[in-house]
Amino acid sequence: MLSRFFKLAENRTTFGREIAAGLTTFAAMAYILAVNPAILMNGFGVDPAIGSDPTSASFIAVKGALLAATAITAVLSPLLMAMLTNYPLALAPGMGINAFFAFSICLGAGVPWQQALGMVFVNGCIFLALSLTGVREKIVKSIPYPIKIAITCGIGIFIAFIGMKNAGIIVANPATFVAPGNFNSPPVALALAGIILTAVLVARKVPAAIVVGIAIITVAGLFIPDGKGGTVTPLPSAIFSAPPSLAPVFLKLDLSFLGSLPALLKVLPLILTLLLVDMFDNIGTLIGVTKRAGLLDKEGNLPKAGPALLADSFAAILSSLFGTSTVVSYIESASGVEAGGRTGLTAITVSVFMLLALFLTPLILIIPAAATAPALIIVGVFMLQAVGEIEMGDFKIAVPAALVIIGIPLTFSIAEGIGFGLITAALLAIFTGKPKGFTPVGYVIATIFLFSFFKIPPFGAGH
Repeated sequence: MLSRFFKLAENRTTFGREIAAGLTTFAAMAYILAVNPAILMNGFGVDPAIGSDPTSASFIAVKGALLAATAITAVLSPLLMAMLTNYPLALAPGMGINAFFAFSICLGAGVPWQQALGMVFVNGCIFLALSLTGVREKIVKSIPYPIKIAITCGIGIFIAFIGMKNAGIIVANPATFVAPGNFNSPPVALALAGIILTAVLVARKVPAAIVVGIAIITVAGLFIPDGKGGTVTPLPSAIFSAPPSLAPVFLKLDLSFLGSLPALLKVLPLILTLLLVDMFDNIGTLIGVTKRAGLLDKEGNLPKAGPALLADSFAAILSSLFGTSTVVSYIESASGVEAGGRTGLTAITVSVFMLLALFLTPLILIIPAAATAPALIIVGVFMLQAVGEIEMGDFKIAVPAALVIIGIPLTFSIAEGIGFGLITAALLAIFTGKPKGFTPVGYVIATIFLFSFFKIPPFGAGH
């Protein structure tokens, strides 16, 4: 029944391969269960009723609720994507967007977290309207094919960069921006060994090579000191735990700003910026992952872009209701694609493991960065291989593509990198006498990005 429903044979995959791929994606993105609550608490902690004392009962209760909200939205959203598209895409509260929620909206603009959740809800509703009218799908099609390929490559470097940063292989440096980390540090050395191990497993075509690599490094970390008195992989405090209560954040969104013109004008720039960043992070991830999975057609378009964007829209609305920042398609889905995932069964497998994570959180969270970093780096290499499809000999193609590839990792933003490429492509089309080579929708998007980059209201305000 599952084979027929998910069309496994048609997509040249098997039940076992889809399960392994889902486990791979889950292992690569499980960090969000710990990271998302930690980031959001910077914004929630401004509320005097919650406070910033990590030992207080109110703080612990809200942080636990945010962990539950993170897991539950990461359960429901992939299910939605699987049912609407049959794509192997996992979704969860987005990195970067959660920081924008906490630091720009709550801390920077002084917006209470309840109203910030209301803004996420409005953002999701706008997404839904754009999806139902087909505008978002037109936006996806307006991106030239070479830039779509460049997005894949840029995300690949971005993923690898995150992996190397998380593992301490590269560190910040005031003179050179980044520098090599301390390779004599046991966690860093273990991560480097993990890269070689995973590369060998992939090269030898070992089934579920990335999962095997994560498992081996995690187990090895139990016996390797971390240099701080513990081991790289800590022993779990428990195996099972009851899910924390969702009550402190569930349905706490506040939409009162919609009834006041001054309040609405205050938050409108923030909503527009949230919409811009969210839309292009989603589109960039959607293109990057599906390109690697071989789901784009000959023109570089996604056959089920409409339903996929619709799933993203509903996921954004769900996130506001459950009490977390916007849920987006996850770039870590690429790791499951590389493990062989091709259908929605991969996404549903992620949902199942996220559900189990509510009860196995202590065990899941012991997976160290030294184990997940090699997976991210190897996946980044896979995605970067697509650069061979870009006609770099044509300068009009090479410049926008290169700016996307460079811009995504260096700005730490998929949206910003896409903006660099689209603005450049639009200007080149105009000044080389080939304005019809770029779509009207593309010109509109490039203009919006231009306004955003130079902080021209309304799109640049609050950015």
